[in-house]
Amino acid sequence: MDPAFFDGLPSDVLIVEDDPIIALDFEDTILGFGVKTVRSAGSVAKALDMIADHPPDFALLDVGLVHEKTFTLAERLDALKIPYVFVTGYGADVRLPAALAGKPRLPKPCSSAALEAALRRRPGAAAC
Repeated sequence: MDPAFFDGLPSDVLIVEDDPIIALDFEDTILGFGVKTVRSAGSVAKALDMIADHPPDFALLDVGLVHEKTFTLAERLDALKIPYVFVTGYGADVRLPAALAGKPRLPKPCSSAALEAALRRRPGAAAC
């Protein structure tokens, strides 16, 4: 078993979300699943700094932040082999770069069950 995961859940989750209310809701829900640590970043730069300082076991990436997209961040996570899922209010209409088009995504809002299933997914598993 991967030491970063306990009972199928990551120990440390990074949420990249520019809406503090949504970030807090995700945080509360994820902590309720039994995840030990949840950290939040409202920008790509802050998230990259957090990853450089202490890489998470898993990340939730809002596709569109106020003035930027999280695609560069997704590429960094891919390079580090850190699993992640995109969350977006744009549903299936969101346009991802070709290299990221097959990555898992969740709609906003999403159910707690869908979020927990995404957290339990291992790299290479089928998309949502």
